[in-house]
Amino acid sequence: MTDLQKLRQQNLETIFHPKSVAVVGTNKMKGTVPHDILDNILKADFNGIVYPVSPREASIKGIKAYKYVVDVPDDIDLAILVFPSSVCHMALEQCGQKGIKSAIIISAGFKEVGETGLQREQQLVEIARKYDMSLIGPNCLGVINTAPGTKLNASFAREMPETGNIGFLSQSGALCTAVLDYAQAKHIGFSKFISFGNKADISEIDLLYYLMDDDETKVILMYLEEISDGKALIRAAQQVIKKSGKPILVLKAGRTEEGASAAASHTGSLAGADEVCDAAFEQAGIIRCGNIEEMFNKAIAFAYQPAPRTEKVAIITNAGGPGVLTTDAAILNGLQLAKFSEETTKILKKALPATANINNPVDVIGDAKADRYVAAIQAAFDDEDVAGVFVILTPQSMTDIDTIAEEITKIAVGQTKPIYTSFMGEKDVASGIDILQKHKIPHYILPESMCSAFQAVYHFNEILKNKGHHAPELDDIQHDEAKKLMDKVMLNGRTFISEVETIDILKTYGLPVPQGNLASTVDEAVKIADEIGYPVVMKVVSDQVLHKSEVKGVELNIKSAQEVRDAYTRIHDNVSALMPDAKIKGIYVIRMITGSEEVILGIKRDPSFGPVLMFGLGGIYVEIFRDISFGVAPLSYEEARKMIEQTRAYRILKGSRGHSPRDIDKIVDALIRLGQLAVDYPQIQELDINPLFVMDQGQGSIIGDARMLLKN
Repeated sequence: MTDLQKLRQQNLETIFHPKSVAVVGTNKMKGTVPHDILDNILKADFNGIVYPVSPREASIKGIKAYKYVVDVPDDIDLAILVFPSSVCHMALEQCGQKGIKSAIIISAGFKEVGETGLQREQQLVEIARKYDMSLIGPNCLGVINTAPGTKLNASFAREMPETGNIGFLSQSGALCTAVLDYAQAKHIGFSKFISFGNKADISEIDLLYYLMDDDETKVILMYLEEISDGKALIRAAQQVIKKSGKPILVLKAGRTEEGASAAASHTGSLAGADEVCDAAFEQAGIIRCGNIEEMFNKAIAFAYQPAPRTEKVAIITNAGGPGVLTTDAAILNGLQLAKFSEETTKILKKALPATANINNPVDVIGDAKADRYVAAIQAAFDDEDVAGVFVILTPQSMTDIDTIAEEITKIAVGQTKPIYTSFMGEKDVASGIDILQKHKIPHYILPESMCSAFQAVYHFNEILKNKGHHAPELDDIQHDEAKKLMDKVMLNGRTFISEVETIDILKTYGLPVPQGNLASTVDEAVKIADEIGYPVVMKVVSDQVLHKSEVKGVELNIKSAQEVRDAYTRIHDNVSALMPDAKIKGIYVIRMITGSEEVILGIKRDPSFGPVLMFGLGGIYVEIFRDISFGVAPLSYEEARKMIEQTRAYRILKGSRGHSPRDIDKIVDALIRLGQLAVDYPQIQELDINPLFVMDQGQGSIIGDARMLLKN
């Protein structure tokens, strides 16, 4: 951690737990941000001293006001600035002179409005650096800390949220107000609630590190609109998860945004920004959510209940249809129905009427009251095979909804297994749902949401058990030779690097290159073919030809010297006719591979996350079927293998319907080596190996074609 990061962590403690706060720029006008900030601090019963700073007022809310912050006679821990953006820098300068080390700048009108605003924002950062200050904002809603010892609502939100163990970070202030309203209706509490706005100084990364060691926070939620430093975010998330075991759930806007792509490679056109973000989050252990409801459905499962030890659940319902729906949802989410022991079956048979279904899912029948639910739930909890209990309720005329809800809250106390609920309906079940939510029992409108949340918690805790994979050290790379070749291809400012040169570089990293060579005459082509053996493949080599097949620059399955001569002439004629300006360097003659599967491997340089690897079904159909996966380099063995397993091609590669399993270990090895090349040479913008021919298990793989694009 850098000195600046350490300073921010120190100052964040003052931001969240100040003993004194100055609201700089407040006023008496109700319904304005400057007034409501001060009002919220007072209404939250802040356990410290508040100093209104207002050039025009002698007192506000019965509290003495000071014209300038430097006029306050006492020390101040935290300044909250609500002056217009045009004068914020002057107020912050005075805060620095006063010795204040932490500030929240609520004011808008900075980089979000253009160049003038950006200059103002940079001015704030310069002042902060000058005085060793740390800033949250500008252009933010503010900060809330619900801890009983602090009770700080330094925001212009309408209400102080309930105390809880969820930390929420948001780049959007407007979204924060909606989230607070949503959470209040469901009795969801927060430990810290932070709108960090333009993140001119303190970013989501600093806040992640702070919440990592925050005893009051069990779950971390984030809303992000853009990721400026993906590598730092991933490092921070990995450290938080590894050190604290706290899950990080992220709602990232911009799913439909496509990253800039280059026609030079499949990887460049397929690795959109969102696909890369998904891959990076998964590698880091971050749980990405599609909307606010999904985020909180999963958050309450983490926050309220113990983690399940297996994926086996028991379903208790008073209606057959919802029981079947929940069963379907459970199986589709990778869960399993627990198998009850003979003892559990006896207990259920004795406690429930003869018409009840005592197998899993348990149907306590529509006329069930609280006693049947209690008996079934307790029996399920006591069964060794059950890792979690799902309780489904539909409102019948005889259903004592509130009593059942209250009994569930009692049974849940002290359990080491989770219980999730779904009271289906709206008006009739509303009071029962309210009871469950007040007592921190996860409730879900839909069974699908319940099953998805359970799976998320189980999967995350399995990751925690198995975390610690690292990229292997490759001691057989020819670094000196690789550097010579890379220096050579970078001469004259070229960006597109031919297949032959790319393969030479890949060879130095231990990737499996084909037998063959470059021929500059037809006689050389024949000689190469005779030496490596028939059949062969012949391909044009030209810096101007990006896609060889489009100019008829490839000939396959050439079986004799005469066929080599004929193919050589045809390739020259085809390329000259279709691309007369192309300069042909020669014809690449390589041994033809048969009896293999074709896959694609690629590199793309993402502006935020850095080098990204792609794997998928190879050949000409890669962009049609999009059977692809991504990973951020460097890769561990486990991460490389998971990339392969995420594709449909994996089922083909592992062997099916009489086909032999292919050499998946060699694909893993190739991905790892390609990832190391991408890390070592950041000037590589894109690289494709398409196809990589994969032979039967134990027989290796061979590069069929490769091309590389360097940064301008």
